[in-house]
Amino acid sequence: MSEAIKNRYDFVVLFDCENGNPNGDPDAGNLPRVDPETQMGLVTDVCLKRKIRNYVQATKEGQPGFDIYISDQNTLNANDQKALEYLGVNDLKEIKKKDPDADRKIRDFMCQNFFDVRSFGAVMTTFVKGALNSGQVTGPVQLTFAKSVDPISPQEIAITRVAVTTEADAETKKNTMGRKSFIPYGLYRAEGFVSANLAQKVTGFSEEDLELLWEAITNMFELDHSASRGKMAVRELIVFKHNSEFGNAPAHKLFDLVKVKKNEGVEFPRSYADYTITIDEEALPVGVELQRKDV
Repeated sequence: MSEAIKNRYDFVVLFDCENGNPNGDPDAGNLPRVDPETQMGLVTDVCLKRKIRNYVQATKEGQPGFDIYISDQNTLNANDQKALEYLGVNDLKEIKKKDPDADRKIRDFMCQNFFDVRSFGAVMTTFVKGALNSGQVTGPVQLTFAKSVDPISPQEIAITRVAVTTEADAETKKNTMGRKSFIPYGLYRAEGFVSANLAQKVTGFSEEDLELLWEAITNMFELDHSASRGKMAVRELIVFKHNSEFGNAPAHKLFDLVKVKKNEGVEFPRSYADYTITIDEEALPVGVELQRKDV
């Protein structure tokens, strides 16, 4: 594996959704998630990580070191079994007696072989028979909830389906009714952090992993189009690179340099062009470099 990163990073992601549902809430009939007090739209960090995982899984399939631990293709125990095969053990309790460092070796194996463990961390307490436990790994890459820049307007429309389900239904009706949830438009902002300290001490997250992370973020909706998310796109990925392991400025001060405002005269934004993005580069702290990634 490549050497772990040496610099801390903080970043801002701007993405939008037009006539779609960016992240349905199962507790609210799959309506778009919303803050009930402010009516600002929400997209969970888990949702964004899922899209990053899916991109890496699709583009790096079969390449050593880029498996995905939390995946719909394998159970967690099936992935755990790969670590046990690596240790070459059958009697798990016996190996712990012979090798007190077995838990750490399993953790290191999982970090080396699974991109999402190396990036986001994982709670790995499900090993076969519970004999080995690599515990909770805190990953160097973390994301906040994304929040819309302006209040959103969740809506539901009725839809019809020509095909009916059963022969009995066909005798009495020619179509069935359904509901579809969406927002006309929303521009969302998420913020994230990459810790060089955790990368070096725990997971080994490398420069190669970092470039793949930026690639996955900028393209995370390109492989995720669906009937409910047909028009979603990342519009900006703004990265602050510190010239040190622990950073040269607090993350919140860097995030405050990025301003997103509606253009004058726009009451109800319906496109990215209705906004202006500004970054106060003159206030950039010493030791921090601004990078705007191509999207």
